[in-house]
Amino acid sequence: MPVKAYILVVTAVGKETDVANSIKRINGVKEANRVYGEYDVVAEIVTDSLDELNKVISQIRKDPSILRTVTLIVM
Repeated sequence: MPVKAYILVVTAVGKETDVANSIKRINGVKEANRVYGEYDVVAEIVTDSLDELNKVISQIRKDPSILRTVTLIVM
């Protein structure tokens, strides 16, 4: 059963577009969009398992322009 999650991302100032474009290239990422408000980028992730989701999140968080993330797993 697929696992769907949204990742809310806070980036360094001025890095929103670079981070969104970088996230879009990761396997399992369906969308990554810049947004206004408390977060700078919102990404939609769909994987086949929680283990795969964890790998995608780990890959996203390696970007040095990302300051903080929050993951929301869809039930």
